[in-house]
Amino acid sequence: MAGHSKWANIKHRKAGQDAKRAKIFTKVLREINVAVKSGGADPASNPALRTAIDKALGANMRRDTIDNTIKKASGQLDGAHYEHIRYEGYGPGGVAVLVDCLTDNRNRTVSEVRHAFTKAGGNLGTDGSVAYLFSKVGLLNYAPGVVSSINEDALMEVALENGADDVLSYDDGAVDVLVSPEHYLAVKQALLAAGFAPDHAELTQQAATQVQLVAEEAEKMLKLIDRLEDLDDVQNVYSNADISDEIMAVINV
Repeated sequence: MAGHSKWANIKHRKAGQDAKRAKIFTKVLREINVAVKSGGADPASNPALRTAIDKALGANMRRDTIDNTIKKASGQLDGAHYEHIRYEGYGPGGVAVLVDCLTDNRNRTVSEVRHAFTKAGGNLGTDGSVAYLFSKVGLLNYAPGVVSSINEDALMEVALENGADDVLSYDDGAVDVLVSPEHYLAVKQALLAAGFAPDHAELTQQAATQVQLVAEEAEKMLKLIDRLEDLDDVQNVYSNADISDEIMAVINV
């Protein structure tokens, strides 16, 4: 299809996450904790827990650390209690932003999130102000050049046969597989079994509309995302910012 993929944005985010590995461990452990409390300790019947465990293993976390976290969350060991909070706001250029947090201190979290928005020239909104723009979706990304024209049809066949909603190919050679949350694990496992390991896979929030940003706005927006993701209580940040590959290549963040 015409247009640009989000691969440049994904690479930027992954580079920032790799540089903050300790914080990634903290965030993933909290995600496991909440997944167990909301859906049980068996990953076979708890997709959120299975996804969190995969994320932990992908970050090279030790299996015994993961197991101990599951035991704490299920009450077998003493552990902290975290609750999920979602904040909504606006970034540079009027971009809609969702911020998912896991926290044991609401006052601390809202203060830190508000400060991050203010420093970037944005502001927090009220509940429901931007959430209606987003829907939950599974996303599996293949970097430009990984999927050739020869095997793209095979990838598409495996994905669609196992419940994917769509397979998108872009001018830069990147490929995205879109899937509903309930079919995410089945599609991911089927693609892995067929030899199509994604470069990046996650359950995310997809915006119905996009806001195209110029270079100055894009640079401020990426700095806002970095500030938010650097907070211990923030798990995920979603936006409807549209930043082209060309702008990603020239801005300095």
